[in-house]
Amino acid sequence: MPRAQRIPVGPLVASAGAVLLIVSLFLDWYETLTGWTVFEIVDVVLVSLALATIFSLLVGPRVMRQEISPSVAVIIAIATLAVVVTQAFNDPPAVAGDGGPEQDVGIWLALGGAALMVAGALAATTQISLAVETRPREEPATAETREASAPTGKAPLFGSGGGAGRGGAEPPEPGTARPERP
Repeated sequence: MPRAQRIPVGPLVASAGAVLLIVSLFLDWYETLTGWTVFEIVDVVLVSLALATIFSLLVGPRVMRQEISPSVAVIIAIATLAVVVTQAFNDPPAVAGDGGPEQDVGIWLALGGAALMVAGALAATTQISLAVETRPREEPATAETREASAPTGKAPLFGSGGGAGRGGAEPPEPGTARPERP
């Protein structure tokens, strides 16, 4: 008997964005400076917001008896996106120096991760999910049953099939000449 299972998309997307945000903090945000070395408190705030999103969508409903509203995750994700956007458009922090080094890959991955968090949290509020139906496996067919049940889809080359091949004629005997065609 097939069994349908629903996989919620929103929490998975938001959690992937949160993990991407956390990983981005270990990458270069300003040339050779990572997110952890550049910020004093913003890095801790970003990790806290990312973990709060993961908890509110994935862990919380399984651990707590009361369901956490997905709108809480939306608010947390929007706050995270706001923090990352302000850091992307502001001048580099004082630690980065006066010249203001160029922004590097970490800040852009953080922006993408925060955007994924918002998209996943919004998808969680609309309860978008994938439906997967599991079925029991069929026994593998043996070579004999495959040959017997598989149609060839070809017309016979010889014989009285009346069509394909050499006009339905029998094959020539070995050592004899081919009959001439009119």
